[in-house]
Amino acid sequence: MILTCPECATRYQTDASHFSPDGRKVRCAKCGHVWFQAPPAPEPEIESFEEAPEPPPEPVIPQRAAYAQPASVHDALSSDPPRPRARWPERIGLAFGWAALAAILLVIGWSALRYRQDIASLWPQSSTFYKAVGMSVNTRGIAFRDRNAHFEKEDGLDVLVITGNLVNTSSHELSVPPIRVSLSDADKRELYHWNFAPGVATLRAGQAAPFRTRLSSPPPALRNVELRFAEHSN
Repeated sequence: MILTCPECATRYQTDASHFSPDGRKVRCAKCGHVWFQAPPAPEPEIESFEEAPEPPPEPVIPQRAAYAQPASVHDALSSDPPRPRARWPERIGLAFGWAALAAILLVIGWSALRYRQDIASLWPQSSTFYKAVGMSVNTRGIAFRDRNAHFEKEDGLDVLVITGNLVNTSSHELSVPPIRVSLSDADKRELYHWNFAPGVATLRAGQAAPFRTRLSSPPPALRNVELRFAEHSN
C-alpha cells in the first residue's frame, strides 16, 4: 500500500500486512510528522462469469455515397475539386487575345490596300506582291492622267502631239523623272522612242502638273503610243 504524509505530502510504499485491523500510528521519516493511518480497505471478492457468445454480425447493406454540402465557401474551395466554371476567365482571355489578333491583321490588310501606292513608292519590291493578288501599283507614286495623242499639221507636215497630266498619288513630295515615249506598230514592235523633261522637278502630295511633247514626221506605221518614266534623259 502507499502512505502519504499529510504534512509534507511525501509518499511511502509499505506492506499492508504491517497494519492491524484497527490501524496504527506512523511517523514521516522526512518531516517527523506523526499521524494515525487506518488499515487498508479489504479487496472486493471477484465473481467468475461465463463468457457470453458474440452476436452474429449484422448484414451490410450497400448504400449510395452521400455528398454532404460544405459548411462554408472555404470548405468548398479546400475540399472539392476545381469546377469547370473556374476556367472561364482563361477562356475569355484567350478569346479576347484571338479577337485582338484578328483585328490587328484586318488593320494591317486594310492599310496595305488603302496605302498601296505609298507603300509601293517607298518599297518598290512590294509591287510583286500586289501584282500576284491582281492589283496594279505605281512604284513611282506618280500617275499619268488624261493622256492624249493626236496629229496636227505644221508647214504641211504631220506632227504627233502628246499631252496629259502627272499626279502625285503618294502622301509625300516626290521628284519627277524624265518621261519616255515609245512608238510601235500594230504588232507592238518599237519604231521610235525619245525622252523629255515634263517641265516640273518635284510634285507635292496630291499635286498635278501638265506635260506636252511633240514629234514631227512620225513613222507612218505608227499604231501605238506608250508613256513611262525613264531614269535619264537623252
